Amino acid sequence: MNRYPIWKFVLIGTVFIIGLLYTIPNFFGESPAVQISPAKSSLKVDQALLQKVEDTLKLANIPFDGLFMDASGVKVRLANTDTQLLAKDKLVGNLGKDYTVALNLVPQTPNWLQSIGAKPMYLGLDLRGGVHFLLQVDMKAALDKAAESTVGDFRMALRKEKINYYGIERQGQVVVVKFESEAEATKARNLLAKDFSDLTYKINGGDKDFSVVASMSVMAQKRIQEFALKQNLQTLHNRINELGVAEPIVQQQGVDRIVVQLPGVQDTAKAKEILGRTATLEIRMVDEEKSDMATLQKAQSGQVPFGDELFADREGRPVLVKKSVVLTGDRITDAGPGVNGQNGTSVVNVTLDGRGAGIFKNVTRENVGKRMAILLIEKGSTEVITAPVINEEIGGGRVQISGMANAQEATDISLLLRAGALAAPMEIIEERTVGPSMGEENIKRGVHSTLWGFAAIAVMMIVYYMAFGGVSVMALGVNLLLLVAILSMLQATLTLPGLAAIALALGMAIDANVLINERIREELRNGNTPQASIHAGYDRAFDTILDSNVTTLIAGLALFMFGTGPIKGFAVVHVLGIMTSMFSAVLVSRALVNLLYGYRRKIEHLRIG
Repeated sequence: MNRYPIWKFVLIGTVFIIGLLYTIPNFFGESPAVQISPAKSSLKVDQALLQKVEDTLKLANIPFDGLFMDASGVKVRLANTDTQLLAKDKLVGNLGKDYTVALNLVPQTPNWLQSIGAKPMYLGLDLRGGVHFLLQVDMKAALDKAAESTVGDFRMALRKEKINYYGIERQGQVVVVKFESEAEATKARNLLAKDFSDLTYKINGGDKDFSVVASMSVMAQKRIQEFALKQNLQTLHNRINELGVAEPIVQQQGVDRIVVQLPGVQDTAKAKEILGRTATLEIRMVDEEKSDMATLQKAQSGQVPFGDELFADREGRPVLVKKSVVLTGDRITDAGPGVNGQNGTSVVNVTLDGRGAGIFKNVTRENVGKRMAILLIEKGSTEVITAPVINEEIGGGRVQISGMANAQEATDISLLLRAGALAAPMEIIEERTVGPSMGEENIKRGVHSTLWGFAAIAVMMIVYYMAFGGVSVMALGVNLLLLVAILSMLQATLTLPGLAAIALALGMAIDANVLINERIREELRNGNTPQASIHAGYDRAFDTILDSNVTTLIAGLALFMFGTGPIKGFAVVHVLGIMTSMFSAVLVSRALVNLLYGYRRKIEHLRIG
């Protein structure tokens, strides 16, 4: 009656061992570390960088506990924060500006556990320490940028339809196009109103001085501002994810602010550098008329011709390009690495949006035989990747950028271009650093509160239900073990609300055991035998346990669906706690009771208080 088949015991034992293996990494803690990552996409993480870091530390007699390389860079595990700061200073001095050296924390989990994928759960900013930024998006700059883009679009549209105008300029967020006749102004207004319907138009002036004034509607301004915020969110998320920061938080706050939290990052200056590091693409025409040797030499000495800018290509050769930007990275919808079918060299394949494809087609048609420079702007420095000659008109919106040093660089530049540029500038209006010691204190308090709660429950259950109370406490311990193991497997982020949810899960999980124990008592009072009472207690209490847990599960799912930030973290732990409590309260406790009483032929009484 109260005997489990062998396979159930094997199942419970297997689950317990797996849970134990995946829970253990959380007890090893973290150690101070220094993370070295390339500051430019042309640099890569390789064995040479690893060796250079090791040689630098050995030369400076700085002891380190471990040195390893991963996708985000080279990481050095150190004994304490003093050594960490010393190592950072030496590495910055030796590696220079080409690499970003940041303070970080790395887990001390043994390699044999890491080899089976057993890692500690991520800790949030309040538990692990890190940096918190509140950024303000400059919405005025977003509108100005949109108006500047409209100037170029208007110019292209009017030239295409051969409508004569003698001037076009941006005045704040308004675009003004000037004409000599009212007929041309009216014709232009009708054309622009058809192609750019989200703007409002009016004709001003008279006596051979007419102008079409285009301004953004309220709806258009709102759409541009929303796009700028979403683009900045996506750009920041892509950029931070590529740097390997564990579980960063990048989310909107209000209508024009973004919250960024980087757990484990202790270096505020480097965190700012991470946020600012984006790459964008600019396509400009090379000034062929002024690219003779004498003009280039004068430009290198500081006498750059009016309307031009001087940059260097990857081989250090000077290239004089026009200030007028033909196309920017804003028009890029996708970018990926590839291989040139003719010579096998690495390239980046770029896809442009509809308007960008049209602009590129017109420019290449009008400049056949001339050179076009493709510039990569990264961390405030501009580099000419390639400056090919335009052989023919290029349509279809697909552009192939050659000049990549290797496949890794093509991949890196593709990632940076996909991350894109910020749609609008941002200003840090609040920054906060949570030190590791404060995080440790929060963890200590959270763990202590959970353990004291567990101890109080254990004492109450053992005093009130005796042997069955002990079984309930053991099942509750398994529940806690499995909950932590699942959080570790999912690599979930644990925050202070998550710790509160664990404490709540323990209190709720014991309810099921209370129901079972009280049902067994009731069966005994009704005169049933001990074995029959155990069977009936578990069997008849199951429906009530299931109903109560399902209703609580619905509440947890609602919190997850409609909550944000800490509420979602609380909901995740809450829902997982309900699932593990069902397993531990019903299967584990029943298995333990079956081991105690199931194999006895005659039982005088049950020790259930």
